[in-house]
Amino acid sequence: MPPPHTGFELCKKINEFLHEWGLENKIFPITLDNASSNDVLVKTLKEKLVLQNSLLCDGEFFHVCCCAHILNLIVQEGLKAIGDGVDLIRESIKYVRGSESKMIKFKQCINQVGDIDAKSTLCLDVPTRWNSTFLMLQSALQYQRVFGSLHLVDENYKCCPSPDKWKRPEKICTFLMPFYDITTFTFASSYPTSNLYFLQVWNIQTLLMEKGKDEDDLIRHIAERMMIKFDKYWDEYSEVLAFGAILDPRVKLETLGYCLEQIDPLSWEAKLDTIKEKLYRLFSQYCTNTSSSTEARRSNISTSSASSKCPHLDVSFLSIVQPL
Repeated sequence: MPPPHTGFELCKKINEFLHEWGLENKIFPITLDNASSNDVLVKTLKEKLVLQNSLLCDGEFFHVCCCAHILNLIVQEGLKAIGDGVDLIRESIKYVRGSESKMIKFKQCINQVGDIDAKSTLCLDVPTRWNSTFLMLQSALQYQRVFGSLHLVDENYKCCPSPDKWKRPEKICTFLMPFYDITTFTFASSYPTSNLYFLQVWNIQTLLMEKGKDEDDLIRHIAERMMIKFDKYWDEYSEVLAFGAILDPRVKLETLGYCLEQIDPLSWEAKLDTIKEKLYRLFSQYCTNTSSSTEARRSNISTSSASSKCPHLDVSFLSIVQPL
């Protein structure tokens, strides 16, 4: 899309696609990163679709924040607590990978140090993607002693982290491993489905609550910083994605209630009642819309039958399960 990439122009472009694809009346949610232009996009597009009576529940569930983006913001906040440790490791890897001669020296140091599993390669990160930073730190930690050896034989290598600087990445990698597993499970899937959302966000919150009481000052500080970001974006879980968990037969309302109680023992029942009320209201509107469209199809079928000697009917029926 050519500039300008303002919220209004983005809305205009998306609206053109919806019209071209015949989807104006079939949109339920839209998922976007947290950016000011996207906020304008959502607001403008929502107002337009509501005026056309194209959204269920007047667009109450229209905007869903990007889960991967929010998790990235949360963990990036924790990575800041390492200070310049990440930068030194990043520059060290850049230095080694900068030329063939430097890589040869590095391999010589591996042989001198010994007892190093040299199968894994040093990888650089994309600073805006926390999981790539995590993998970079993991790969560098395996060669910690090798970098120290290289520092002694190569006078041009001046960005070697001190032993104290290495301790922080080691601790934070252990701390972030569960978050990496959650990211891989939820967001690396080819087809991530909405029923995965609630339990994974709940896992993240319970981990942060647990680590916020850790005896290690660094881990506790990281968890507290991450929890501030969590509260900013996920203080209230996305209700429409909680619906996905309820409709998962392995979860349902009982498990949802259990999870909410673990987080907030005082007000979990009220939160569960709110989610249930909104789910039933959404379901009721689907029932109303389905009844209207069914009547319209019956009317079309009757008209078609009256004007055709040998009508061929192909009728699809939608089965609706009433809430228990």
